[in-house]
Amino acid sequence: MAESASALRIVIIAPESLVPEADDDAEVWGAAERSRQLRIGLLENGYNIVAVLPPDMFLPDRLAQIQPDLIIVDAESQARDTLEHVVMATRDARRPIVLFTDDNDTTHVKDAIAAGVSAYVVAGLAPVRVKPVLEVAMARFQVEESMRQQLADARSQLSDRKVIDRAKGMLMKRQGLSEEEAYARLRKTAMDKGLKLAELSQRMLDAIDLLG
Repeated sequence: MAESASALRIVIIAPESLVPEADDDAEVWGAAERSRQLRIGLLENGYNIVAVLPPDMFLPDRLAQIQPDLIIVDAESQARDTLEHVVMATRDARRPIVLFTDDNDTTHVKDAIAAGVSAYVVAGLAPVRVKPVLEVAMARFQVEESMRQQLADARSQLSDRKVIDRAKGMLMKRQGLSEEEAYARLRKTAMDKGLKLAELSQRMLDAIDLLG
């Protein structure tokens, strides 16, 4: 079941340059206005903004402490550098990432999506549309994580089967057992010791390698 907006803990990553000075040019002021509209949209839809952080070297530690449910990258025209910081900071603890930018150069969209960005929004967004964008991003992230887990499970199962087959082969060769007998012996020993079949097989192979 999807989390409600108020339950989601959101961190916004924004360069300090999004805070305009009096003599800043129109581009910076435009980015600041986009940033303001984004925050209005989040607050109006009941989202919980727990922190606004700069994309600096301390970002991984700060995200690890805060443990947000979703990360919003609020970047000016040079979004790539900011995004790289965020992707690096979340590589060990993946979270949905939504990028809002005024950069009309969409040549980097494919790379951004491949790097883990769940939604890439160009040229601003009306506050009323913030919630649908975030909901789609969360749903997409959950689907991708499910697929990623299924792939990891499939790879693990394949690796386990290879280990078990090697262990069976060793028993068949060293003790003259049939394949069925070797498998039965492995299975019984694993049950007796309270181990998974693949774990027992790996231990046996390690012992054989050690003893020669």
